[in-house]
Amino acid sequence: MNGIQVLLDGFSRIDELTHAALADLRGDELLARQDKDANSVAWLVWHLTRVQDAQVADLAGVEQTWNAKDWVTAFHLPYTPEATGYGQDSREVGAFSVTDQELLLGYFTDTSAATRNVLASLRDEDLDRIVDTRWDPPVTMGVRLMSIISDDIQHAGQAAFLRGILLRARTGNE
Repeated sequence: MNGIQVLLDGFSRIDELTHAALADLRGDELLARQDKDANSVAWLVWHLTRVQDAQVADLAGVEQTWNAKDWVTAFHLPYTPEATGYGQDSREVGAFSVTDQELLLGYFTDTSAATRNVLASLRDEDLDRIVDTRWDPPVTMGVRLMSIISDDIQHAGQAAFLRGILLRARTGNE
């Protein structure tokens, strides 16, 4: 197994976790927050997708799926078109209003496909290319891609945890 295959496997795990985190949730559950400062499942899925989309597109020098396939219009969010959720405060997270699971999955699926296309175009030696000199040591493409995987898996896990809480609450209330 080479480095590109390892990365493809890592991104495929994000796919599995994200689909599982959204499974069987109703619209109101997608936006439920455990307290006024917590993230919702829907916001977490949007955020992990935006981060992957923005960072992989930047690495590849291509347009983000968010813009290229006009997901920005479909989502109709009260954020700037460049927003990825990074650094958003509780009020901004609370303004997220998408309750359409298919919309979330559609954008996620398109972004995942774009990521796989970028990875398929790479060779192992590309992973050593420096992509960010603001750090010491400078960040390579391989390190950045692993960082995206790590971040997305954490957010997908958070969404899955929330899903479990929401489904238990539903069962206890029905």
